[in-house]
Amino acid sequence: MSITIKSEKEIEYMRESGRILSVVLEELQQFIRPGITTLDIDRKCRELIKDFNCIPSFLNYEGFPASICVSVNDEVVHGIPDQKHVLKGGDIVSLDGGVIYKGYHSDAARTVAVGEISKEAEQLIEVTKQSFYEGIKYAKQGYHLHEVSEAIQKYVESFGYSVVRDLVGHGIGRKLHEEPQIPNFRQKRRGPQLEAGMTLAIEPMVNAGRYDVLWDDNDWTVVTADGSLSAHYENTVLITDGEPEIFTLYKA
Repeated sequence: MSITIKSEKEIEYMRESGRILSVVLEELQQFIRPGITTLDIDRKCRELIKDFNCIPSFLNYEGFPASICVSVNDEVVHGIPDQKHVLKGGDIVSLDGGVIYKGYHSDAARTVAVGEISKEAEQLIEVTKQSFYEGIKYAKQGYHLHEVSEAIQKYVESFGYSVVRDLVGHGIGRKLHEEPQIPNFRQKRRGPQLEAGMTLAIEPMVNAGRYDVLWDDNDWTVVTADGSLSAHYENTVLITDGEPEIFTLYKA
């Protein structure tokens, strides 16, 4: 396993890539409302990224046809934007996107409410977000990757939810997906020891029901096998010799 340690210049580029993505996702969250289509979200995303003279990481990545993944309700990840998919009040929608700035990627995801949603859906979104923060308590030099994974799983399961097993986080940099893979559940092995300069996309994907998932006929969209709601929260994180730095957090 070869995990790249980023130089100061590379970190600078990734920090700016993450800042741009945070603005894009914030704008998209404000754009979400009942009556728009998931394709409207993709079009808005392309416009925003173009305004920064950047490139969407996801567009045409391994054939993916859109600039952002838009996953609704029981769709876990990789929802393909579609003019026929109209958002309605009570839906939850996961926005997962990336930006390329000077050859370096950022990657982040947010699950947001469409209008008024149920208390159960609100809790799922909040637990998923908080599980990320529980995990990055261990995203520090000297800790092992499994400690991040275990903290996420332990927090999620304390609420009776499940972490998806078939999909994981990843390293990130010049490539959208680099080593290491980052499960959101405990592994038998400790995994690599974290070092300053590593850049990771840590992304809990949490189902209200079982962790089993299925792939849609389009070979991209992943859905919960039992039809339960799913939420997603992700940031691009830099390992340092102190607290981790989150590149993709929006700062007003």
